[in-house]
Amino acid sequence: MPDAMLDDPGFVARREQFWTAALTDERFAANHIVVAVADHDDAVVGIAMSGPATATGDDSAAVQLYVLYLLDGHHGSGTGSALLDSVLDPGDDAVLWVADPNPRAQAFYRKHGFVFDGAEQTDGGVRERRMVRPRQVPSVI
Repeated sequence: MPDAMLDDPGFVARREQFWTAALTDERFAANHIVVAVADHDDAVVGIAMSGPATATGDDSAAVQLYVLYLLDGHHGSGTGSALLDSVLDPGDDAVLWVADPNPRAQAFYRKHGFVFDGAEQTDGGVRERRMVRPRQVPSVI
């Protein structure tokens, strides 16, 4: 995010209001919004949110990962993978937008089957690239 956005005095209050609603407002659940929170030692260390795909272009994705944030100290712990698995069903086609450049996040999503599809956008001053993951069909042995 651009520094100007983070330096905005109302930024934290708006984010707090958004997440309070996402975690408590029944309208989020009615709209098939799924939120998962990871904690460690009674502190939130990560959060993920998914829901119906929006503006995917070809409308093939059923679910969009809206958010996956994890504190730096928990990278590589498996917590990010657990959050992702908590909000995305492997049986659904999925889409997400990832900041660019953000090589660590992009590698994480590639590890989980996402690939770039060529779409790009700028949102709030942040350049983003779209990644998609087709539904994962269980292998039959």
